[in-house]
Amino acid sequence: MKTYRLVSLAIGCVAFAFASCSDLDLNESQYHSKEYQFSDFSQVKEVMTNVYGYLLSGFANFQECASDDAVYANSPDVCKSYYDGSWSANEVVDDQWSHYYTAIRAANYLLENCPEDFDIARWDERYSIYLAQLKNYPYEARALRAWFHMELLKRYRRIVIADKTYSVSEVNSLEPVEYDEAVEWISNELEDCAKHLPDSYSDTYYSEIGRVTKGFALAARARLLLYAASPLNNPAGDASEYAKAAEAALDFIDANSKSLQYGVVRQQFNAEAKDLIFGIREAASNNFESNNFPVGYEGGNSGVCPSLNLVEAFDMADGTPFDFAANKEALLDASKRDPRLARDILSNGDSFKGSVIESYTGGNNGLPKENASPTSFYLRKFIQEATSLTTGNVNSYPHIYPLLRVQEVYLNYAEALFEGTKNPDFTGVFHGVRYALSPRAAVNLIRAAYSMPEIPSDLPADQFRIRLRNERRVELCFEGHRFWDLRRWKIGESTKEIYGITITKIGDQDYSVVRNLVQNRYWNDKMYWYPISEVELHKNGNLVQNDGWE
Repeated sequence: MKTYRLVSLAIGCVAFAFASCSDLDLNESQYHSKEYQFSDFSQVKEVMTNVYGYLLSGFANFQECASDDAVYANSPDVCKSYYDGSWSANEVVDDQWSHYYTAIRAANYLLENCPEDFDIARWDERYSIYLAQLKNYPYEARALRAWFHMELLKRYRRIVIADKTYSVSEVNSLEPVEYDEAVEWISNELEDCAKHLPDSYSDTYYSEIGRVTKGFALAARARLLLYAASPLNNPAGDASEYAKAAEAALDFIDANSKSLQYGVVRQQFNAEAKDLIFGIREAASNNFESNNFPVGYEGGNSGVCPSLNLVEAFDMADGTPFDFAANKEALLDASKRDPRLARDILSNGDSFKGSVIESYTGGNNGLPKENASPTSFYLRKFIQEATSLTTGNVNSYPHIYPLLRVQEVYLNYAEALFEGTKNPDFTGVFHGVRYALSPRAAVNLIRAAYSMPEIPSDLPADQFRIRLRNERRVELCFEGHRFWDLRRWKIGESTKEIYGITITKIGDQDYSVVRNLVQNRYWNDKMYWYPISEVELHKNGNLVQNDGWE
């Protein structure tokens, strides 16, 4: 089953919404009635598919360009409002309040109307198969509903827990809960769903992919609890909060050691990837390539351009951290660096689509061409290189945007166990749970997949933290993590300066490379949380605006 985005099905005026009543009206001339939607197996499946449709891919939100990992080269800069000081409750950015509550409404609609059986279909030869699917839907819907609440929580801090549908008269008088209460509710939901969801659907008759599994619920819960334990939400550094997060990640690792469903492998970009827990599968399209092919290639618009800040995060091939002054000759030579650099980023001199990237000044892909990369780097990760945007020969390919990967769970595990114990090599009992895998060993499992040397064992705690966070930045780059990591770690102030390089060609073979400041961004600590829009505050006077956005 593909997770089609924003599939539209009517869900009735009794459903939960933070929207005007007109958004809830049921028009019988355009939509099916509730009775019809829950009249047989196939109709219920459509309602379930609709809930999946509210999952959002990161391919189109360009949020990486609002972190220190990238800048946006095209015009207009779609991320500028994040960092130029114009963001406000009246000028909201990435405003997902209505979207996710509509998604929650869709989940609740299924949960409150999904029948337990269709007895009339008992004589259908596939009855048992359909019934198994039907009984799984409530757990799928609850897991997705928990995910939608997670997405709201990381943005808005105080949210309304919508565990049922509400009437129009009730909806705008609901009261939000504090962060910790929301975390507890979401955690409990995911934990319970994990007990009922299958490891996979590969051994079923319908053998569908793209549906939530036990792994989805466990991995999402591990992320939720790590965010809750992080400095933004746990300023005192309470070790018990890290213990919860570490145990949640361990639950996934232990479950996977039995099912062998996933593996710590080199990242792959297909539906059968062993490291992919859950991703959004998008139909064949060339929009991502059109947005991100370098200028100089037909149809290319540059789009997301990696920063030098990110490029410097990739280690040398011998495992030592890259240093611009000491390792300048290796800056543009991917053979001397962590192999993930070549996987994720295009640099001057790299081969791409049958030609060589020329991001030096005056080069085919360099300034002063309009929309050329300000950093001299271009995006490679997720790009389908075989895509053609050439007039008369245009083609497209499917894409998968990963929402959850195995590597993230191991990184979450390493961070939680390390921050809770302050020991990179801790094994043993921590808050009543035994851990056989140390934080450093968990990180080194990921590095080993790329034949990268281990992080050494003699690092003091503060240096290990730097290496751990760096590993997360590299492995998960352009997957929607850095923007939130710099917030939960409360390091926004240190990420304002975005660097690139200016490359000047000298003769036929030589280049001079100069490090330069590309952007000096605005930062205010209120930006650790989103503002709730004035529109929503006006609708519901019980909502509480986040600090600094009043």
